[in-house]
Amino acid sequence: MIGQNGTQRDERLHRILAVTDAALSYLDTEALLSELLERVRGLLGADTAAFLLLDAETQQLTTVAAIGLEDEVTQGIRVELGSGFAGRVAAAKAPMIIDHVDESNVASPVLSAKGLTTLVGVPMLAGGDVMGVLHVGTYAPRDFTEQDVALLQLVADRAGLASQASQGVADRAATLALQRSLLPGRLPSPPGIDLAARYLPGHHLGIGGDWYDVFTLPSGHLGVVVGDVTGHGLRAAVVMGRLRSALRSYALEHDDPAEVLGRLDRKITHFETGNLATVLYALLEPDRGRLRLTSAGHPPPVLATPDGAPRPLFLPADAPVGAGWHLPRHSTTIDLPEKSTMVLYTDGLVERRGEVIDQGIRRLCQAIDPSPAESVCRTIMASMDVAAAQDDIALLAIHRER
Repeated sequence: MIGQNGTQRDERLHRILAVTDAALSYLDTEALLSELLERVRGLLGADTAAFLLLDAETQQLTTVAAIGLEDEVTQGIRVELGSGFAGRVAAAKAPMIIDHVDESNVASPVLSAKGLTTLVGVPMLAGGDVMGVLHVGTYAPRDFTEQDVALLQLVADRAGLASQASQGVADRAATLALQRSLLPGRLPSPPGIDLAARYLPGHHLGIGGDWYDVFTLPSGHLGVVVGDVTGHGLRAAVVMGRLRSALRSYALEHDDPAEVLGRLDRKITHFETGNLATVLYALLEPDRGRLRLTSAGHPPPVLATPDGAPRPLFLPADAPVGAGWHLPRHSTTIDLPEKSTMVLYTDGLVERRGEVIDQGIRRLCQAIDPSPAESVCRTIMASMDVAAAQDDIALLAIHRER
């Protein structure tokens, strides 16, 4: 009896070591998934094995690696969360076994046509989140034990952590590529205007929904934009890129900033449902002496002139774009005297936990003077305690030269 128990313990240990081998850590995600499928199929004596990953955006599962079910990968089979066998495993976040596989209990046509009898699946979990599903199948009837299911879950959890890490690397690479393509690498040098900017990510991916933009229009006007899409990471950056491009297009067609943001509002409400953005858009006249501004729920710009203390310009409180209110928007014309400096920014610069935003705006006013743009940006970043920021920071300084 003792010998039999010892043999069982040795077998369990062998199976666990086979799927937790440290050498697996040196494989990339694709190779790791393939190797884990080979090992788990051999250990369980299964005929098929497959990994499906969950797309959080579409809420669909896609087969990314398979043995015996390769057609699921090549045909791009997708399974809705909660639908079919794999969809139910993912939705329930719990193992599941079926003893007769047919079209009534699986969603994949490849799987239902394979002739399998028994199917066991477990969720791939990472930090409580479902990353996907691992399932194995047999042609002959098979009673999978609790130890079999536990081993399968161990494999799935390892794959889930690897997939999460791989997705984080991919997201970071994609967001950095977006940052390079969407934020101006070099600001223009329009006559009579000196420009400088800063971007500081408040998220580990390196970019979010904050942006700044400067462009010259055919009329000679200079368009200046600072905006902030709600959210962080890749998704916010993608929405930000679409809004930036749309605003530029509308700016070519309309010389009223309020009309431009009105059209942007309709665009985001219709095509980007569920997203929200604050935007400040200013149109600087060719002689640089005046500019028209409109604000969609954005923090007020700060103006420093040679003959007065820096002050915030409190514009009409129009709604953020995407709010769906469709109320009239307003443009305000102000003078920009020679040797003046205006600062546009996102709320990450002035918002701090435990205090109202007005305190941050007052600190910003104290950090600004009518100096050249680069000098103003340096002073602001040094004095605003940006290390304590909880959000992305976009900062744009405009200095009118003599």
